[in-house]
Amino acid sequence: MKFFLVFNAVWLGLHAYLGWHLLQPLPIGSKRRRGSWILLTVSYLLVPCVLFGRFLVYNPALFDALAWPAYLDMGFILVLFPLLLVRDASLIIARLPGRLHQRITRGKRQAATPDTQRRSFIAHTMSLGLAGVAGAMTIAGYQEARRIPRVKDIAIPITGLPAGLQDFRIIQLSDIHLGPTIKGDYLQAIVERCNKLDPDLVVITGDLADGFTHTLADDVAPLKQLRSRYGTWFVTGNHEYYWRAEDWTEFLEALGIHVLINEHHMVRHAGARLLLAGVTDYSAHRYVPSHASNPQLARDHAGSADISILLAHQPKSAFAGAAAGYDLQLSGHVHGGQFFPWNFMINMVQPFNNGLHRVENRMWLYVSAGTGYWGPPHRLGVPSEITQIKLVST
Repeated sequence: MKFFLVFNAVWLGLHAYLGWHLLQPLPIGSKRRRGSWILLTVSYLLVPCVLFGRFLVYNPALFDALAWPAYLDMGFILVLFPLLLVRDASLIIARLPGRLHQRITRGKRQAATPDTQRRSFIAHTMSLGLAGVAGAMTIAGYQEARRIPRVKDIAIPITGLPAGLQDFRIIQLSDIHLGPTIKGDYLQAIVERCNKLDPDLVVITGDLADGFTHTLADDVAPLKQLRSRYGTWFVTGNHEYYWRAEDWTEFLEALGIHVLINEHHMVRHAGARLLLAGVTDYSAHRYVPSHASNPQLARDHAGSADISILLAHQPKSAFAGAAAGYDLQLSGHVHGGQFFPWNFMINMVQPFNNGLHRVENRMWLYVSAGTGYWGPPHRLGVPSEITQIKLVST
């Protein structure tokens, strides 16, 4: 309920701002002004209905059909708003010298009457131009989002890595978000690309799905085809808890995917020991108290290992992971901000963006930009990825 209220307030605020600043130049009472307000109202209502209506009404086909216009619109609005914000801030700054001069010369001579008609024409033209730019960016972002993710190679240097684990390869998938606009054919293409890489290990770091198991069972089925030397391992993300996480963990186990709930597994490879641990999502305790994330618990009684790797959906787990003595943490969640310009703003709310980081000078953290997308089918400037991680000695 809290998330719904916060989202609704923010979404309403965005639309009110767009309406006030974009439609103000249009004549009051004109058909264009009325029609534009109707479109904005539909835009405001459609996205919350699709996002939250699925929890209340069981009609997957209806919400899948509504999701495309809703999420495309959402992407367009989230691009247009910051562009408009920059325009308005620039106009305010540009007018400051004139207003300052007007204050200084007040009383000395009569100020010129502002040309309101000219200002209105300029503002309207700029609004149309920005809407066109936002539309072009939305189309480009859509094309990137729907592309099958490219393979991104990352070499992670590990001090004291034994010879047996040199060039050990891990495929990381994260934040696929199977649901209204991402279906089984998209996942099938990902699986085929992964299998061609012939990895030693495959890990899925949460947010696999946005829906219930009984509606997405067929779409998740391609995961059964994933092939690697030591299997596929999964940890929950925050979105699993929106859709009955315990159902998802049971379902994935039945598919042959190994689920780690604050647990570990010892991989023995070429005479070396690799500890693979996994924790539940950082926020899991809010939904399932017994799933409270605990990196230390995940490695308890593991014994000695040559390298320890922690799978944790949210990068926020990295501080506890470093304290627990892991060498490497693999995470997702942030999507790299997913598209411009939000990729520059994600650092305001997340301690780590996508890429490789050093945490407290003792643990590596790799944050995937995501293998799918959430909400808007939009990936401008932040392409999705299938991450191929190679362990190398330093």
